[in-house]
Amino acid sequence: MNLSGEKKFCLLGAHLSIAKGLHNALYHAHALGCNALQIFTKNSNAWKEKIVSEKEIDLFKEAVSKTGIREIASHTSYLINLAAVDPKKYARSCDALQKELERSSALKIPYVVLHPGSHMGEGEDKGIVQISESINKVFDKISGGGTRLLLETTAGQGTSLGHKFEQISEIIEKIEDKTRVGVCVDTCHIFAAGYDIRTDESYSRTMNNLDSVIGLENIFLFHLNDSKKCLGTRVDRHEHIGQGEIGIRGFELIMNDERFFKVPKILETPKGENGDESDLLNLKRLKSFLG
Repeated sequence: MNLSGEKKFCLLGAHLSIAKGLHNALYHAHALGCNALQIFTKNSNAWKEKIVSEKEIDLFKEAVSKTGIREIASHTSYLINLAAVDPKKYARSCDALQKELERSSALKIPYVVLHPGSHMGEGEDKGIVQISESINKVFDKISGGGTRLLLETTAGQGTSLGHKFEQISEIIEKIEDKTRVGVCVDTCHIFAAGYDIRTDESYSRTMNNLDSVIGLENIFLFHLNDSKKCLGTRVDRHEHIGQGEIGIRGFELIMNDERFFKVPKILETPKGENGDESDLLNLKRLKSFLG
């Protein structure tokens, strides 16, 4: 099934598996009608690192050329916590982020998405400073390589940071090379954190807030997910587009907001038993919202 023929220009894709190889994720995305993609470049729930071979790099570049998909993001391991208190976990987190940036740079992936971190009871201010200093330390060890690190907005579960736009802004403010960072906005996460986008009025209010605190020019990626949980619950549970607490109108507004036409939008909705079918339904629904 092909999802071509959109009424407006749109960069739209999904998070897809690399089980059959990094390069095959691109062909899979192309078969689904995507022109954007998000992947893990390694096992997201393990510390063990992966070194991409020259063959893998060549196959990936060939797939980019053949599919035309260049708006690609990798998502860092879920284990990374740059605000970790435990010295061993902190060292592992910094090393894992460095390795992820190096892998993505070798593959010419333009974006790496990172959950900022959890302060583990040490307090918001201390956590923000540690995250910023950690990113500075990692950046000092590697060249830019054309890959930009994107801080993802979070739902605010536990002691996680990034659920307030001000927290993201403060982290970026303390990063020395701001040309290497940006922001990924997750719709489920911001909604769970208390930012309403369900109506024209609330959407406008939230986006004006986002612009004044972070700056829309710093938004390089969206994760489009509905929310199983209500506004402000600070619980991260993704739902299919239009079937959760956000509902259809919020996604219609995002899809038709001309300020974001060139910002890639990635689905992270539930896969179910048939991931392709679920992704196709969600992609088709989003494209149907385009005016």
